[in-house]
Amino acid sequence: MLTNSFPRKMQELVNSELEIGERVVWSGMPRPAFFTPSSTGAFLFGIPWTAFAVFWTVMAGAGTWFTTGFSVFSLFPLFGIPFILIGFGMLSAPVFSYTRSRKTAYVITDRRAISFEGGRSTVIRSFPPEKLTSIYRNEKRNGFGDVIIDYKQWRDSDGDRQSEQLGFMRIPNARDVERLLKDLGRRAKRMEIQRKPEDDGSIYSWR
Repeated sequence: MLTNSFPRKMQELVNSELEIGERVVWSGMPRPAFFTPSSTGAFLFGIPWTAFAVFWTVMAGAGTWFTTGFSVFSLFPLFGIPFILIGFGMLSAPVFSYTRSRKTAYVITDRRAISFEGGRSTVIRSFPPEKLTSIYRNEKRNGFGDVIIDYKQWRDSDGDRQSEQLGFMRIPNARDVERLLKDLGRRAKRMEIQRKPEDDGSIYSWR
């Protein structure tokens, strides 16, 4: 069953994603957090970026607006404004992270694991049982933790390799959730073995 703490729109989204006869075993949401590994990195990088962008824009403006008067060169400091806005965006990363957490949900059914990651758009990831046999968790003392199911890798504009952990992040009772996921993976593996015909070297004749 879906937890009652899900917002109505999230409940509708989850229900629309479920297949006919698919049963929910567990559902939950991440603990909202301003500072996550990604948002913290963006925030820290945004501090010197924004400071330098503001400093450059102010100094460039002072060097043109108050010395030469208005001219075509007076527009030159305006080139710093986009960089200031980018800096404000990085400084706002913790706020976006918190908002995204409030729009994210995780579900385990009797067939798969599903993550609904909110934001400007909702990213839905479905993890089949065969993906759940080699998962692991990062757990804190209070029982909250991350259950890592898979990785996403790509190269950025500089050609550097980047990676992102995929799974159920900042969830309560991470140990119990990991156990449910592994049980689902093991059951699917046993069923797959049972479906395979025994290879005993016999020759079968079909009529």
